[in-house]
Amino acid sequence: MTSKAAPKPRRARGAAESLASIVLAFESIIVFLGGLVLYGLKALPAGIEPWWGIVAGTVMAILMILTGRLVRYRWGIALGWVLQVVVALGAFFEPALLIVAVIFGGMYAYATIKGAALDRRNAQLAASTPPDES
Repeated sequence: MTSKAAPKPRRARGAAESLASIVLAFESIIVFLGGLVLYGLKALPAGIEPWWGIVAGTVMAILMILTGRLVRYRWGIALGWVLQVVVALGAFFEPALLIVAVIFGGMYAYATIKGAALDRRNAQLAASTPPDES
C-alpha cells in the first residue's frame, strides 16, 4: 500500500494582503480597458503609435496581477503604490484615468492601512487568548 502525504497546509494570509491583492486584481481589469481607451481615442502624443496604448494597458494589468501575489512583503505593498502613481500619470494622456487613480488609489490605501490594523488586532487577540485545552 502506498500512503499519500498529507497536503501541505495553506499559508495564512492577513487582511492587508488579501484586501490589497483583491484591489489590484480588479484594478488590473480597469487598467487594461484604459489601455484600450488610449488606443481607441488615439490619445497618445503624435509620433507614438496608438497601439502602444494597448501594450501599456496590458503590461500594467500583468504587473498589477503579479504585484497582487507579492503584497505579503513590504516592498510588494510599495510596488503597489508605485503602480498607483503610474496610473495617475496616465491622466496626462487621458484625464479620465485620474478618476481611476483616485478611486482605486483610495481603495488600495484603505486595504493596506485598515488591513494592517486588522492584522495587528487579530495578532493581539490571538496572543491574549489562551490555547484550547482539549
